[in-house]
Order: sequence, then C-alpha cells, then structure tokens
Amino acid sequence: MRTATAADTAPAARQTDVARAAALIADPSRARVLKALCDGRALPAGALAAEAGVGAPTVSAHLSKLVAGGLVTAERHGRQRRYRLTGPEVTAALEALALIAPPLPVTSLRESGVANALHRARTCYDHLAGQLGVALMAALLERGLLAGHDGGHDPATAVRDRPAAYGHDAEYRMTDAGRDGLRAFGVDPDGLPRRRPAVRYCVDWSEHRHHLAGGLGAALTARLFALGWLRHGVSPRVVHPTDAGARGLERTFGVRVGF
Repeated sequence: MRTATAADTAPAARQTDVARAAALIADPSRARVLKALCDGRALPAGALAAEAGVGAPTVSAHLSKLVAGGLVTAERHGRQRRYRLTGPEVTAALEALALIAPPLPVTSLRESGVANALHRARTCYDHLAGQLGVALMAALLERGLLAGHDGGHDPATAVRDRPAAYGHDAEYRMTDAGRDGLRAFGVDPDGLPRRRPAVRYCVDWSEHRHHLAGGLGAALTARLFALGWLRHGVSPRVVHPTDAGARGLERTFGVRVGF
C-alpha cells in the first residue's frame, strides 16, 4: 500500500477568475457605483443611482450583480438597504486600474472640480489619501510619531510595491512618543482592531508617495471626522478640511492646508 504524502493531502491549487471580476467592473455604471463606495461607507441605492447617473431599476440590477459577484455586500438599516464594498481589496483593485485607464473626458465644470478635489483629499476605503493624506503621513514621520521609512516611493527601486495598492517594501512602526501623542489626540493605539495590521501604507496613485493605511490610518481618519475637521464633498470619496480642521491640522501636526 502506498503511503500518503503531503501532496496527496494538500488542497488543490485554484486559479482565480479574473475575467469574471473584470466583467463586473467593466460596465461604466457599475464602475461608478464601486468608486462611490470606495470611502468605506454604506450607501443607499438612491445615492448610488445618482452617482452613477442611472435610474432606480437600473442601479438595482447592477447592485444585484455586484453582490452576487462578491464585490459588494448589502446591509439592512431599518427598512432601508445600504451597500458597501466587501473589503479594501476592491478599492485597491480599482486604484490599480486607475493607473492604466485612460482619463475620462471632462464634459462639465462639476466633473473637472471632482477630479481636482480627488487629487487634493479623498478617502482610500477608510483612510485618508491624496495630497492631504501624504502630507499627514509626512508630518507623522517628521514629528517622530512614526518611524521606519521616509514616506517616499521610488518606482526604480520598488521590489514588491505597486502603485495604488498596499505597500510591502517598507516597514513603519509607531514610536513611544507616537503612542503618547496619538492617545492625547484621541486615538488609542492599544484599542485598534486586531483583525488588521495597525500600521500599513498605500502607494498613493495620484501623489506617488505613501499614505497611512491599516488600523491606525482608519482610526486617525475617523477621529478627524469626529472632530469636525473633515467633511465629505461633492462626491462620496472627496473630503474637504473645514476651517476648524485647517487650523487644527496645522496646530497639531504642522500640516498646512493650501486648498
């Protein structure tokens, strides 16, 4: 009798169905729905229909396909259903596609304003990105709250890092001074969710630098909203510093908001 080997008992390797996922994203209206959900919030179908520029029956059909395909999940909030992305991996995939996708033609002043606003400050799932996101990351490093790298991204020397995705080449860590400073700001480093890394970074697709992700990035962004320092803008992903936020960011982190 032949003795069983590790190869006999190991689970069979499976290939991923890239074409199916790509087909779900390929429809322009579904792509707009997914981009609208990239800030991590759960939104009702009506808001997503407005963002995609389609009617209620059409967005309902799109949402059914996205839920069945595992990109979106539906939640019940009282009598209303709300939809959110299944995880930050969907955002990372969309951000990566943005690097190779041709620009959409700008046909209105609103579209031009949204595009510029996304570069200035936006959410990347549940953390801050864009010019404001990388500026905050740089400030945390300059003030010694984080250590381990300089926040830069050099494509010529990047080994594992891809633009618009979680990074792996660098290692960041909170310092002791950082733990104290963040706690004083209202973010408890010891209370971060244990299901995800506390400190991660993304390579920002528009700035080509690092912005803070992970549990700390989410908690810090949530705190900025709770203080009223940030508010959502004309598009679900766009954020704007308030007047109080501009003063607070400069006073607390030395980040000057120039827009």
